[in-house]
Amino acid sequence: MNTVFSTANGYDAKQTNTMDNSEQIAAAKGYIRDGVDYLLISAANASGWDDTLKSAKDAGIQVILFDRAIDTAESNYQAAILSDMAYEGKKAVEWVLSLGLDKINLILIRGQMGSAAEIGRSAAVLEAAKAGKLNIVADGTGGDSWSLEEARKVVEAAIAAGKDFNVIYAQNDGMAQGAVQALQAAGISHGKNGKVKVIGFDFNRFALRNVQAGYWDADMQCNPRQAAQISEWIKSGKMPSGVVYQEELLLTTDTITDDLIAKWGINADPGKGVITR
Repeated sequence: MNTVFSTANGYDAKQTNTMDNSEQIAAAKGYIRDGVDYLLISAANASGWDDTLKSAKDAGIQVILFDRAIDTAESNYQAAILSDMAYEGKKAVEWVLSLGLDKINLILIRGQMGSAAEIGRSAAVLEAAKAGKLNIVADGTGGDSWSLEEARKVVEAAIAAGKDFNVIYAQNDGMAQGAVQALQAAGISHGKNGKVKVIGFDFNRFALRNVQAGYWDADMQCNPRQAAQISEWIKSGKMPSGVVYQEELLLTTDTITDDLIAKWGINADPGKGVITR
C-alpha cells in the first residue's frame, strides 16, 4: 500500500495500521472529518461499520473495501476488491476431503473471531462436520493477532488431552507454523509422508517452501495484490460498483513449483528447504 499510494505516484495518503476494530473506526471517522477523497478499509471485524460508512457517503467520500468484506449494504460503499474467504474455505475443505483418509479428525485453528476471513474459512469446515464428513476434535483460535504462539497452544492442548487427529486446518500461515512446532516437539510426523496433514492460508513464501519440502501439505492463497488495482481505478476514473473478487489458488506438495512461488508468494523468500520458525 505505501509503495503504490506514495507521493511519487501523486498521492497524499495517510494510513492507520491496527487490527483493533474500534481503533480502525475511530481512525476512519478522523479521515472523514479531514475531508479525504477516498477511504480504503481492510476491516479487522466485519461488523460495526454502518454508521461510519454512511457518514463517509454523506460527505461525498468514495469508500473502497479491500482484502476483507464488511457486513453492510453495498450501497454503503463504492467498491470492494476482496479475497473470497468462503471460496477459500470451500477449496481448502475440498482438498481435505480428497485426501482419502478413512476418518478425518481435524483440529480447527481460527483467526480473529468475527473477521471476514475467520467466518469464510470456517464455514465450509463447519458445514462438512455437520454433514458427517469430518470430525472437529479441537476448535481453537490464534486470537485477534492470529498468533503463532496461541495456535501452538491449541495443538499442545489437544496432544495433552490425548486427542486423535490427522488434519490441522490453520487459517493463516503463522498459525500453521505454530501448529507444526507443537507436532515437532511431540515427535508427531506430519506433511507429505506423515500422520498429520497440514494446510495453511495466505501464500507466504516461507509457507510455500514448507509445502514444497513436504513439511506441510497445502497452502491456500489469499491474494494481496489489490493496491495496484485500486490505484488504476482511481487514476482512470473507471471505478466499479459492488464487489470484485480475485482469483485464488490452492497449492499442494504435488502441484507447487519454483515458478509459482516466485509469481504468487508474498513476503521474503527464505529459499528451498524447511522453515521451522
